[in-house]
Amino acid sequence: MLPALLLVAVLAVLAVFQIALALGAPLGRFTFGGRHPGVLPVGLRVAAALSVAVYALMGTLALDRAGVIAVYPADASRIGMWVVFGFLVLNTIPNAISPSRSERLVMTPLLIVMSVLALLVALG
Repeated sequence: MLPALLLVAVLAVLAVFQIALALGAPLGRFTFGGRHPGVLPVGLRVAAALSVAVYALMGTLALDRAGVIAVYPADASRIGMWVVFGFLVLNTIPNAISPSRSERLVMTPLLIVMSVLALLVALG
C-alpha cells in the first residue's frame, strides 16, 4: 500500500504544478522541453490542465490496485497499472533528453521514482 500512497502523493504535487502552469505560473522551463521558459501559451496551458485528469486516473488506478479503494474491476486496475508503468517509463526518455536543463534535472529523476513506485504497485 505504501508505494501506491507515495505515487499518489507525487501525482498530487504534479497536479498542483500543472494547475499552476494552466493558471499562468511562469514555470514553463520545467515542461514541454522548456520551449516556453516563462508562461506557457494557451494551448499548452490547456494541455497542462488536462494532464490533471490523467494524474487523477493514474492515482485512482494505483489506489484501487493497492486495495485502498474499490473503483475498477480487478483486471482493469491490474492492467491499468502496467499501462501507467509503461507510460511513466516512456515519458522518462524525452525528459532525460530534453533541451531544458531544468526539466532534465527535476522531471527525469521524478519520473524514475514514479516508474519504480508504479512498478511496485503493478506487481501488487
